[in-house]
Amino acid sequence: MIGKLLRSGFVASVHLVSSLSVAAAPGTFEVPPGVVAPGRFDGELEHGRFVGALQLQGEVFHVQGLALDPAHVWVTSVDHGGQRAFLHMFDRASGRFLQRLELTDGARYHPGGLSLSGGSLWVPVAELRANSTAVLVEIDVATLTVRRRIAVADHIGCVAADGTRLVAGNWDSRLLYEFDLKRGDQPVRVVKNPSATHFQDMKFAGGKLVAGGNTSWLAGTLDWIDPATMQVTRSLKAGAIGPVRPFGRGGPFTGEGMAIEGRELYVLPEDGPSRVFHFRLDS
Repeated sequence: MIGKLLRSGFVASVHLVSSLSVAAAPGTFEVPPGVVAPGRFDGELEHGRFVGALQLQGEVFHVQGLALDPAHVWVTSVDHGGQRAFLHMFDRASGRFLQRLELTDGARYHPGGLSLSGGSLWVPVAELRANSTAVLVEIDVATLTVRRRIAVADHIGCVAADGTRLVAGNWDSRLLYEFDLKRGDQPVRVVKNPSATHFQDMKFAGGKLVAGGNTSWLAGTLDWIDPATMQVTRSLKAGAIGPVRPFGRGGPFTGEGMAIEGRELYVLPEDGPSRVFHFRLDS
């Protein structure tokens, strides 16, 4: 959803793999009272060491989300021209394309940040406008069939799943919706985003809600949120890879797809041809 940040006269030309410096810019958003404000960062990922990158060998469109299991890389992308939503599956070892599932639902063709929990993938599919509608789609990983659809009266851009608990962010994650599926399909709590970051992908990890997103064209953060209090407990700054959309295919490292496994962070900041960048966090 970096396309929401269009501004004129600004292009970045940096590249991580070629070892050029990665630039960042100060956050340009108004910071609401009581939230954690982003700062300038002139590196790749604060307290993160670059390990390597996996080239995905297949077509994706404008990347939206990333999820991993031991054998697969799952990616959501939106085809703006065709107004279509897709879930892509790749082989995790080689990056080879395996399968693609269309998720377009009428006017809802914007898939967001996704989450894997048990044998299910959760993907939001929304209209491409704020204050609209979305469907949270539960997909069986083994069969790629839809198990459940939950209608939401708002644009939903990302979702984290942990068993029967879901947390979903709306347009730019200004609000976070919490669902307890044991109690039905209606949110049990709605809270304001405690961070100034526009979260694009989020996961439950280590008892925390870990969310990544952008603060400007060239900067973002990775935030740890206490799910009980919905307050930020840790925040790491991130720079960007370029050239930056809409003129190129890159953006802030945390600005689109993000997955985390312990200290291992994986991000997907580029539109196709896309690479999964692997960072190891200090702790």
